[in-house]
Amino acid sequence: MNNIDAQMLSKMFLAGAKKLEANKDHINELNVFPVPDGDTGTNMTMTILAAAKEVNALDELDMKSLCKAISSGSLRGARGNSGVILSQLFRGFNKVIKTEETLSVEVLCEAAQRAVETAYKAVMSPKEGTILTVARAGADKALEIADTTDDVYEFLSEVVGECKAVLDKTPEMLPVLKEAGVVDSGGEGLCMVLSGALAFLSGEDTDITLAEAGKEEEDVTESRFVYRMEFELIPNPYNTHEDRRDLRNFMKSLGDGGHLEREDDVYIGRLITNDPGRIITKALRNGVIKSISIDNTKLDKQEKKTEAAKPKEVAPVKTKKPDEPPKETGVVAVSAGEGMKKVFEDLGADHVIEGGQTMNPSTEDIMDAISQVNARNVFVLPNNKNIILSAEQAAKLTEDKKVFVLPSKTMPQGISALISYVPGDSAEENEERMKEEMTLVRSGEITYAVRDTNIEGKQISAGDYMGIGDDGIIAVEKKIDKTLFGMLASMVDEDSALITLYSGSDVKKKDSQKLFEKVRDAYPNMEIELVEGGQPVYYYVLSVE
Repeated sequence: MNNIDAQMLSKMFLAGAKKLEANKDHINELNVFPVPDGDTGTNMTMTILAAAKEVNALDELDMKSLCKAISSGSLRGARGNSGVILSQLFRGFNKVIKTEETLSVEVLCEAAQRAVETAYKAVMSPKEGTILTVARAGADKALEIADTTDDVYEFLSEVVGECKAVLDKTPEMLPVLKEAGVVDSGGEGLCMVLSGALAFLSGEDTDITLAEAGKEEEDVTESRFVYRMEFELIPNPYNTHEDRRDLRNFMKSLGDGGHLEREDDVYIGRLITNDPGRIITKALRNGVIKSISIDNTKLDKQEKKTEAAKPKEVAPVKTKKPDEPPKETGVVAVSAGEGMKKVFEDLGADHVIEGGQTMNPSTEDIMDAISQVNARNVFVLPNNKNIILSAEQAAKLTEDKKVFVLPSKTMPQGISALISYVPGDSAEENEERMKEEMTLVRSGEITYAVRDTNIEGKQISAGDYMGIGDDGIIAVEKKIDKTLFGMLASMVDEDSALITLYSGSDVKKKDSQKLFEKVRDAYPNMEIELVEGGQPVYYYVLSVE
């Protein structure tokens, strides 16, 4: 095989997306920190599915239209650092191939070089031992062997093999990976995409149909199972990945689907079964059911037919309000939790995007938020290090206004920056002041460990409470109170004047009040504030100023 045409490339791309989707839970579990918010697999999958949706929607398939669909879909749908890097790899690759009718070894080699070059440029401080390293290894191998063969399958086999070999070496490049006993999750995701595409090229019988986001993969009306059920499960603190895998396998054994995915602080279970009672009993062994819905699909089918026969009401036409002149500056912030959202709104944020560590907003989500702010200049506060790249990508794609991405890595940093925001000042004055202010706050978060590990010299057991600061893990204890005071001992110094505690959605009001009083007694010369943040996963978010 000396060439790949657009038809074959589109199917290889969909096969790669399918393999990534099938393995996203495994990739999520490669999280270095043992916290319940591993999301690399989810972010990369949602990024590539956004592109796959564009590919499936193509009426006419040629190389140019295929490249545009993949690039546009992945750039706008990119989530998290890994998703943005994946989208940039696609973008660079497609810049080379979009003018070709077919792809030879020579073209593929050149495209690989451009892909890596584009991705590296998108990251301000690239780290070795990551998805970038794996991608570069493939590009280097491509350059090394391009003159030795004209067979694209032989060529790509060696390139993908090199990517996998270097992936296995990533723990030797990043000590934190070696300590945690995992390979780089982004690199693993990239290898899934490449190996899925290669498998299809080899002639392997591969299902390349992809479910649309939010829809069931199976046709429930034709299913032999009757009950469609969905439940939200708050897992026990000591619930392990093995427990979660066991529950998912049990669900699959009793029905169609058997999806169990993490969203914020809960697991979402979805399947079609004839025995919902046994599923509920099994789920209760893993935690507390927050909500559950069970529908009879056979009755649903009849109701839909009846509903379809009813005449439809015509919605009234909405009249457009006169456009108001744009103001000088506006602010978009990302936050998690109703309390946190209110804090940002009260401080003057024009638009707050719901999201954070457990669900990174996409580039398009951020672009949509920017478009809703009627201002010539818009500041974006990502408030999470894994959202900064998506925000910067959104800024580059926004054409009708100037966007300033302030690199806030935590919600306290974003709050500190927003406190210093003065709507009447120029964008440049605000940018300088906000950037300076957010560096003056120290941030911390308390969550629990989902597995045993040893990291940063600390032995951690599943269920331990961990206090994570700006530079890593500060405290590990069996109780939340001890964890919080261990963090404060490290964060507070002689210049500190204010401690703010933001309580999470899993914290009872009486417990947060008791802890607040203990902190107030321990630090009588400081101002102490307690705010109901409502953030998921993290029991408390702390800030010290």
